[in-house]
Amino acid sequence: MKKIFFALMAFAALTFTACDQELLNTNPTDAVSGDTVFTDTEGGLMALNGTIRFFWQWGKTTTGNYHQCFGPQSYNLMADLMGEDMVMAAQGSGWFWYDYLYDVKDAFNSTTWRPYDAWNYYFTLISNVNYIIDAAEQMEGDPALANYIVGNAYAFRAYAYAYAGMLFARSYIGHEDRLCVPIYTEPTVAGTQGKPRATNREVFAQAMSDIDQAISLIGEYKQQHPSHFDKYVANGLKARIALYMGDYQKAHDAAVIAVKGGDFAFNKDFHYNDAFDKSVLWGAEIIEAQGTTNPQFLAHMDIAFGGYGARARKCCSAWLYDRIGENDGRRSWWSYEVLADGSTKGYQQYKFLFKDASAPQTGADHIFMRAPEMQLIIAETACRLGNEAEAKSALNELMKTREPGYDCSNLSGTALGALTTDETGSLLEEILLQRRIELWGEFGRVYDIKRLRQGFVRTTDMGHPIAGLLTSLHTDDPESFDWVMTIPAKEYNANKYILQNPVGSYPTSDLEGDDPAKAPKVDAE
Repeated sequence: MKKIFFALMAFAALTFTACDQELLNTNPTDAVSGDTVFTDTEGGLMALNGTIRFFWQWGKTTTGNYHQCFGPQSYNLMADLMGEDMVMAAQGSGWFWYDYLYDVKDAFNSTTWRPYDAWNYYFTLISNVNYIIDAAEQMEGDPALANYIVGNAYAFRAYAYAYAGMLFARSYIGHEDRLCVPIYTEPTVAGTQGKPRATNREVFAQAMSDIDQAISLIGEYKQQHPSHFDKYVANGLKARIALYMGDYQKAHDAAVIAVKGGDFAFNKDFHYNDAFDKSVLWGAEIIEAQGTTNPQFLAHMDIAFGGYGARARKCCSAWLYDRIGENDGRRSWWSYEVLADGSTKGYQQYKFLFKDASAPQTGADHIFMRAPEMQLIIAETACRLGNEAEAKSALNELMKTREPGYDCSNLSGTALGALTTDETGSLLEEILLQRRIELWGEFGRVYDIKRLRQGFVRTTDMGHPIAGLLTSLHTDDPESFDWVMTIPAKEYNANKYILQNPVGSYPTSDLEGDDPAKAPKVDAE
């Protein structure tokens, strides 16, 4: 009988029984005995911090291509580059270039490319937190702290299932009963019996159940570190998940709570490198002893650092930049200038910068969630729920700190174009435009494109190089599998219940796709 492949999930058990000190510490602390790591809140907190460190460590999920594999910010950058609003002006050293070209799905047999990397990341995270959740009953110490630790574990599991679902399945809306990813809620090791892919409905129900459990357990417990979940961050994640599912009332109500955890005033001097900034709800503090140079997000963005950021410029599309108000302070995030090849021009980004590019080991915190996103969710969901007055008020409140005199009061409606560049002039479209500008580079644009059920195109007028025009794909079709990642062969070959996603835009045989009727049948045992 074949067993599920957990190349790095086995590391979860190793981590918590052998107590790898480096992995179990977000910040330097004393070691905890492997035999007692889950018996009290001290050990549980160290295990939680080890899981959090996995959120920014590089080189833990593949056997190569490490410099583009460093946790959530690498997947956010990947998903932004898969959309239309971020231009990758040149190949540079090659990192993220093949994500931008949609040229990674056929590498599912490799242990060095994105299918293996992302699958391993999310399911290792799930395996790790399942150990913490499983130890809830035996964790001695302050009950409120124990609940906080276990609540964080539930939140991380909700995060992993939601984002794995966003990447390895078609949109939730319109494909609720199509295949997504397997669900594991118990500790797993190499050799654990594999499970079939659950449906989108089942996976996102699990994510929603987990985040609700997290909110209940965490309660009013104060956030111990910016990298942890408190009630504001947990509600922020709930808002994201519900928004992706199209549950707009839940998304609205959660965002109303989450936004109170931060400040959404515009600060032109904030360059997304400080997890303690007042706008940040959730981020990872990177201390010098644990910092690195090239394999991190800002090294791919900041041209002053040289190397990756300079040779492979990340630019705003001309289409999006042209829609930023003349007096909008966010225009300073980009500058129209000659690019690395010395001949072409583009809107080079300055939104993401090191505090000091000569010392990249510091000033490079990872930012996972900010208050402005929550305000935009309030505006979008209020609009969709028919509360246009609230939607306009929420958007105007955000925008008054960015563009003096901004006023959306003359807009109305929820009409959207078939393509993301087809403009209708509706209020909803304006809210989504401001979301595209505000969250450029930090959320993962293709996830929004999927949930909105729109298509997109790239053109040279936007600034995209010819290689990046995706002319052989069908990104104009929301039913396409182009933005659905393939499942790594290591998993596919070890788990006989897995139906593979198509390498191309559409299934070409009954051996691939997301139709549950075509999935291998589960043995009756």
